[in-house]
Amino acid sequence: MSKSILFIDGENFLHKVEEVLKQEGIDKYSIDLGVIDLNKLFKEPLKSFDISRKIFYVSRLHVHPETKKKSLELIKFQRKLRNNLVKQGYEFVIAGNVRAQKVGNKIVFREKGVDVKIAVDLVAFACDKKMDSATLCSSDSDLQPAVAELKDRGVEIVYVGFETNPNKGLSYTTNRTILLRNPEVIEACSKVS
Repeated sequence: MSKSILFIDGENFLHKVEEVLKQEGIDKYSIDLGVIDLNKLFKEPLKSFDISRKIFYVSRLHVHPETKKKSLELIKFQRKLRNNLVKQGYEFVIAGNVRAQKVGNKIVFREKGVDVKIAVDLVAFACDKKMDSATLCSSDSDLQPAVAELKDRGVEIVYVGFETNPNKGLSYTTNRTILLRNPEVIEACSKVS
């Protein structure tokens, strides 16, 4: 049995999908990312991998008093996304938190902790010999030390990025790079009904 695991940095991934939509001139509000078909998206690019686990990481959302309506919308979206991905066979891991920070007179939300959880899982699974290869769908350069540790332990690590602005550091650090093409990304997205 293959011990290949797909690790997806959820927030990072969704932002990259939105970048693709923008680059292709598609209004992000015309697409429902809560029902994105990740199996369709990864089928062709990852066809040579026998992936035994698929893990999608997100941060815990909280209702913020100054942005209650938006907070509740985001929580509802995350539940919809979770249900969709679980049906597709993904583990949905909530790690870290989304924190609100005041920047001038605006409130900005920042995710904290997901990259740390992914890094810990990458290294722990490698140390425990729970995987032979890791496929990492994240453009977060903070993961490079974990990538280097996996390589030192003989675990193959593949970076899955987007043709729209791939992370050159991860491309250089990993054993192999696979870029998702814009048409593949758009094909996996569903229009708002």
